[in-house]
Formats: sequence, C-alpha cells, structure tokens
Amino acid sequence: MAGITDWPWRYWAARNPQALALTVEAQAWSWQRLASHCTSLAADFSRQGVNPNDIVALRGKNSAAMLFSYLALLQCGARVLPLNPQLPASLLSTLLPSLGVAYFLSVAPPDVDAPASCHPLHYPDSAIAETPSERQSPEWQASRLATLTLTSGSSGLPKAVAHAFSAHIASAQGVIELMAFTAQDSWLLSLPLFHVSGQGIVWRWLTAGARLVLRSAQPLEHALRDCSYASLVPTQLWRLLAQGNLPDSLSAVLLGGAAIPLELTQQAEARGIRCWCGYGMTEMASTVCAKRADGQAGVGLPLLAREIAVQDGEILLRGDSVAAGYWRDGALLPLTDSDGWFHTRDSGVFQHHEWHVLGRLDNQFFSGGEGIQPENIEALLLAHPKVQQACVVPVADAEFGQRPVAVIDVSPEVTLAAIRDWLTPQLAGFQRPVAYYALPAELHGGGIKIARVQVQAWAEKIYRNGAN
Repeated sequence: MAGITDWPWRYWAARNPQALALTVEAQAWSWQRLASHCTSLAADFSRQGVNPNDIVALRGKNSAAMLFSYLALLQCGARVLPLNPQLPASLLSTLLPSLGVAYFLSVAPPDVDAPASCHPLHYPDSAIAETPSERQSPEWQASRLATLTLTSGSSGLPKAVAHAFSAHIASAQGVIELMAFTAQDSWLLSLPLFHVSGQGIVWRWLTAGARLVLRSAQPLEHALRDCSYASLVPTQLWRLLAQGNLPDSLSAVLLGGAAIPLELTQQAEARGIRCWCGYGMTEMASTVCAKRADGQAGVGLPLLAREIAVQDGEILLRGDSVAAGYWRDGALLPLTDSDGWFHTRDSGVFQHHEWHVLGRLDNQFFSGGEGIQPENIEALLLAHPKVQQACVVPVADAEFGQRPVAVIDVSPEVTLAAIRDWLTPQLAGFQRPVAYYALPAELHGGGIKIARVQVQAWAEKIYRNGAN
C-alpha cells in the first residue's frame, strides 16, 4: 500500500509538510496546507450531518471545489459518488434513491436542486478557510469502501461500481511502476473526476506523493505548462502537435482510446514525449494493461497485481484493483465469478506476445449474414492521420438487415469522400460503410469516449432521412 497508514494527504503532510502537493491555476499548495484544508472541510461536512458510510453524490466538473470536496468527503468516511453535471434531473431522481444516496453536493453551475430523497450539502463560502476543528476524522482503513463510479449505462440505469481505497491504490501502483512516475513529477488533472480515469490520476498523485496540477479554466496548452505527465485522448495530442504548443516539461503521456495512430506517437516521441497506451475498465479502477506505444494493435501485458484470461473469446480480469461489487439498494452485488474473475464482455486474444482487445461482444452486428465488429473498421479509420475520432454503427436496412455507417471527426483540410476512398480498398465489401457523417459537436464524448448508443441513434435518424 505504498506504506500509506493515514489519509494520503495527511500521510504526506507528516513526511514532507512543505513539499509542493498541488497547483490550482497559479496557486501553490503544500501538503501541510492541503491536509489542513481537507480536515477543516471534512469537519464542515460533518457538521452538516455527513457520517461515516453515508453515500454522498458530488456533482460537478473539475474544479478546486470539486477536488477538495472529493478528498474531504472521503476523510469524513463517506462513500463518494461523483456525478457528471450533464446527467438529467429525471435520471438522478430515479438513480440516486436506488443507490441510497443521503446527501447531494453540486459544485457545478448552473446549480440543480438536490433530489427529494437527498439532503443538500453546501460548500463553505470561503474555499480556503482553514479553521481548526475539534471533530476527529475516522481512522484511515484501506479496506473501506471509498467511491461509487457510474458505468456508461448504455442500456437502462448506469451501474454504480464500488471501490475500496485499496483498489484505487493498487490501480495507481501499477501505472506508477510502468511509467516511472515519481514524487518529483506532476500530473495534469485533465479528465473528469466522475470518470474512473480522472480518479485514476488523483490516486497516482496521492500514492506517489507527487504534484497534481488543476487548471480547468485554461486551454490545454496553457494548463500543461510545467506538467511532466498527462492523460490525453489522441485528438488532444494531435491538436497540440499541430499547433506546436507542447511544453518542454511534458515527458510522458498516457493515451486513452482503443486505437492509437502510429504517426501520432512517432511525432510525439520525436518531440521527446514518451507515449503509453493500454486498456482499462471502470470495474478495475482504470488501467489494466498498458505498454509503450509501438504502432502495434495490442494493449501490452497486465500491470502489477492484475491478471487477464480469455474464455470462449471473452476477456476475463481479476486482481487487487477489482471493485468490491455493484452498489444497489444498500448492498453490494457481486461482479466476479466464484474464482474472482470479472467477465468483461470484451472480445480478445493473446498473440505476438501481448493482449489484443478486438471489441465489445455486444457491439457486433450482422449485415447479410456476415458478422461485423465495428472496432476493426474504427481502428483502420484512426490509422489515417487526419481522422481524430471514429465510430462505426449499424443502421437498419431492408435487404441486409443492418449496414455499417461511419461517423468521424476529421481535420478540416480533408473531406469525408477522401476518407471513404482511402478506406474502401482496405475492407471487404460487407464491411464498407454505406455512409460517412461528420461527428457533431454534441456527440464528441466529453474528451474520453464516444457514447456509441447516442451516435447510433443520431446516425439512424440521419440515414433514414437520406442525408448520405
């Protein structure tokens, strides 16, 4: 557990009190100041009624208030459920009671009312008040449940994945070891806390005793200044390279996404930036497999304390970072089988000395009796240097049952027709998209991944209206 025997911010404050722990915009925070503030804020939340084991919904985009609330609520002993501020009130009114959420804190304008089943919490007027408190925090226990993180919820209500502190730390240790992230490094909090990959950044910082950088109000190229590590999606790295805005301090990037274009990583490596890519799951507290990007389609090997296997073509995962279960109606529902394996519904194979993720078993569809795995076509599209995002989805067809269409985000200097002409010779006839559409801004996926079910609904409507 990296020797952590107290709340991590207090652990590092006791050992390196004046070391730089956090940069918020242009403001520097030492571990001592951060620990003092979290303790004060935790006492404030406790005075508002938060008790150990209470479930608290924390709604907002990345900000100082969001980060401080996340840490302080954990220090109260609460189980924190970070929420995307774009989730509609109608969904929250159904979801939160089913999860037993007791308190609701919104730090994202425009504010929304707490659902009727939740008590509203208030963030203190002074975000940096450091008043002493007589109330003691519960003792740190790595085995305690810490967070609930929602799955994407492609059908029905999203599931709430419950992780203990030990799972977050185990996840962090694997990435820290692989990427040589040390206490002297800094990682930009570039992904949202309501996503497991954003929480993964926080726990690497806390486990290593390094520095976290939070500049959510600034453009990415400015936010990255003096950062040595960052988690980015390929689109972000493409744009930084094209604009020539990569800071000299940046030494390593962990890229998210199923397919990482070779030209992208070659350009970044030529600039002295080590690029890493891999495979992760919400249920495994983020990254499971990773490797130095090499242009090959695989995702590398399992990280420290993870295992991977394939059964009937399906990837199974287990390890120290696996979630304790799915939380619903006040109880944990198991997510692993009797041997501790999590069944991912991802298709995969081990070849050429590394694991390959072929796609979601649930995503496969059939056209004229031929099976199509859309991720295979997407990987080819993403190999084009001007394609920044790609999603291939089925649309209904009277003759073939379903046909593929491609929805892509491309650089303005290339046309969809040019991408079609480039891709067509690389595909079998039944795999060739019958239409190509530009990805609309509202479906970009918030910088992490595209919501396939939303893209499919949009493409089906456009295709049906004949906008080919």
